[in-house]
Amino acid sequence: MRVFSIPMRTRFRGVTRREGVLLRGPAGWGEFSPFAEYGPEEAARWLAAAREAAFEGWPAPVRDRVPVNVTVPAVGPERAFEMVRASGCRTAKVKVAERGQGDADDMARVEAVRDALGPEGRVRVDVNGGWDVEHAVRMVRALDRFDLEYVEQPCVSLEELAAVRLRVDVPVAADESIRRAEDPLRVRAAGAADVAVLKVQPLGGVRAALRVAEATGLPVVVSSAVETSVGLAAGVALAAALPELPFACGLGTLSLLTGDVVDDPLAPVGGEIAVRRPDVDPLALAAVEAGADVSAAWRERLGDAEKVLVAAGDGASGYLSSLPAPGGDRGDAAREGNVR
Repeated sequence: MRVFSIPMRTRFRGVTRREGVLLRGPAGWGEFSPFAEYGPEEAARWLAAAREAAFEGWPAPVRDRVPVNVTVPAVGPERAFEMVRASGCRTAKVKVAERGQGDADDMARVEAVRDALGPEGRVRVDVNGGWDVEHAVRMVRALDRFDLEYVEQPCVSLEELAAVRLRVDVPVAADESIRRAEDPLRVRAAGAADVAVLKVQPLGGVRAALRVAEATGLPVVVSSAVETSVGLAAGVALAAALPELPFACGLGTLSLLTGDVVDDPLAPVGGEIAVRRPDVDPLALAAVEAGADVSAAWRERLGDAEKVLVAAGDGASGYLSSLPAPGGDRGDAAREGNVR
């Protein structure tokens, strides 16, 4: 077990450092890095994902490259333009509704991103539940002058998402309503989304995410939780194993970190990430390894999550055991193998 602490290049969702635990097993390295707001019950899913990576490996891929978007934090328009131009990506996800900023800031940022991409690029905005229904409807309609691909989590609840979806022409994507839900399948029954945003760690692993994808029946975007290349490799494995991948994925997030734990990071080239699994480099890890106090806190968090998994009995937490079995042989042991 090794604990990392990596500064962010720009404040992102209130986070200035990305921290977590790396676990090593016979299948490779796994990452456990739940955000601070995740308690033991939710963090147990993140631990299940890390264990899967370290001790089981992942289903075999059906593609060898994954298209990705550039993620634009709540920066000024000039910086947003520069980030998009430098990325080489043809799709951009723009963070909006940042605390302390206003609608005019969001409009200027999205306009700059559209200018950087040109008319053929795709622009999506991520609200992280920051608007109420009326604000969401007003802003989505206004932002659609820049031809939005979709709006991600405009409001907090499923009921609010469904209400917004009925009143705007832009497709609605659900993120927190899936990854932080006791029942991630309610999103479809509630008529709350057109697109499902799936993140491996919060859903309990690649296999669990594949089951959620199949059960929702919605088009999927695979996204990261701003992880190191170890955590990103699991997201790439999920994207590579999905039968269909209609959208660019939110896996090009290493540019948000000032360091990594490998010497060949999973960074996009020409808007794509090759499907592979880089190994942890001792020197790179040593450069970002956390101090004693931070390491002790993370050992405690991991121990609390471990207790939840043990109590669950089947190595899963909460909702995982209630997910329907995957169709066909997807995820079956006969087809499993590590992505290398």
